[in-house]
Order: sequence, then C-alpha cells, then structure tokens
Amino acid sequence: MNVGFIGLGQMGKAIAGNLIAAGHRLRLWNRTPGAAESLVREGAQLAEQPAGVLEGAQVLMTMLADDDAERAVLIEQHVLERAPRDLIHVNLATVSVGFAHELARRHAEKGLSYVAAPVFGRPEVAQKAKLNVVVAGEREAIRQVQPLFAAIAERVWPVGDEPERANAVKLAGNFMIASALETMGEALALARGYGVAAQDFLQILTSTLFAAPVYQIYGQLIAEERYAPASFRLQLGFKDVRLALQAAEAVHAPLPFASVLRDHFLEAIAAGEADEDWAALARLAQRRAGLGRSKR
Repeated sequence: MNVGFIGLGQMGKAIAGNLIAAGHRLRLWNRTPGAAESLVREGAQLAEQPAGVLEGAQVLMTMLADDDAERAVLIEQHVLERAPRDLIHVNLATVSVGFAHELARRHAEKGLSYVAAPVFGRPEVAQKAKLNVVVAGEREAIRQVQPLFAAIAERVWPVGDEPERANAVKLAGNFMIASALETMGEALALARGYGVAAQDFLQILTSTLFAAPVYQIYGQLIAEERYAPASFRLQLGFKDVRLALQAAEAVHAPLPFASVLRDHFLEAIAAGEADEDWAALARLAQRRAGLGRSKR
C-alpha cells in the first residue's frame, strides 16, 4: 500500500521500518528530518512538508506525541484540509478522548475515514512487530488497513465504531501500568527497609504472583535503576494519567488513585526526572522512605 507516515520518534520509526520491510511504500515527514535517514536508505521517500506525504497515499498514519502535536500538524499545517476524499487516516498516537472525538468529527466533515489505533508496547516490542493495536472506527476502513496492522502487530483488538473508544482503552491501560509502577516502588521500599535486595524481591514477585510482562519488564528496570535512556519518558506518563483523569471526569467515573499518581508524577518532574523512563516513578517511594540507591 502507499502510505504517508508522520512522526518518527522511537515508536514511529520502528513501526515505519516494519511497514517498509513488509513491502509497503512510504512517504515520510518528521519535524527533524534526520530521523528519517535510515528509512530513506531502506526505500522510503522524505517529504519536505507534512502535507507532502499525501502524494499518492491511500493511507495516512500518524504517530505524534500528544494532542498539541497532532493539532499543529494535522490542522494548523492543513494536512486534513488537503487530504483526498478516499484517504484513510490511521492515528497510532495516544491522544485525549475529547480530541479523538474532535478528530472523528473533522474527518467526517471532509469525507475522510478515520481509524483510532493506539498501540501497547515499548520501542523494542515495536521493532519486533509485536505490538498490540487497539482499533476503533469504520469497519470497512479497518478491514482495508489490516495489511498494515499485520506488518506491525502481534494482535489487533477492535473495540467498536466510535474512534474515541480505542483512546479510552489506551488511557485506561496506561493508567494501569502507572499504577503497577507505583505499587512496585512502594512494595520495594517496604522490602528494602528490612534489608531485602531489590533484585531478589522483584525477581520473586515477577516470577510468581506477578509473572506478567508489565511487572517483569518494568520490575527489571526498577531493580537495576535503569531509567535512562528513556523508551517512554516520565513526562509522557504524566500526560497520560492527566488525560485518563479528564476522560474519567467526562463519564463521572472516580479515579482516586489516578489523582495520587498525577501528584507523584509532578513530584518526579519537579525533581528533574521528566526525561527519564516512567519506571523512575518507583524511585519516589525509595526517596520517601529515606533509601538511597539499592545494592544489587
């Protein structure tokens, strides 16, 4: 398929690389063109402006950081305005439920198909084409882009026709991950207070009661205090918890622990840790307990 692709951060670059490897033809745009160099060597073309990726495109895929980045590119730089009417836009980004609803309306007004398709998985998972994609939107549009999902994902999870449903699932899932990070940090502070090594404690729990990928992957990062370079920045974790709170308020669903997480993320950001991996949230509990770096 002919694909326009916007957004080449760690996740976007890995996804675009897998699409190229699967034989799809990509035209790329990124705010910093240097991020596209390796993909151009693999056969992709680089557009000078965001709307340039639309040339000959059947599908537009975007993987941008947040609502503001999406609005700046898609709306303020006139990408949607210049899109051909038969284009399908697949939005891989984690955006607010409110903005997802706005995007669905804007696409419908212009006769464009819109599919929300946020992904679960870190960059190393994206590189292996093992992402889990949560999709919502027009069924026919989703059917048509299945070859693209097959190139990047282990499984696709449809959740309905309204695109904002996929973003609600993504925000709820990221809230659960943030809750796991906080839980591991607090539990580790308790265990370390009695002289148990971080590696020993987390290996026991992530091999038994909590033998799930989220606990195992992040447990290892926490045990090793390996927070840089960041695959998913703490600042983005704060953004997603804040968006989860906004979405919950809109449907009158109390999320009391999300409010705690929001404040803890703010505390970490105030301590200068915004660009570390969001697993660094667990370090706050160690500091509150008067514990320094763990002995491994």
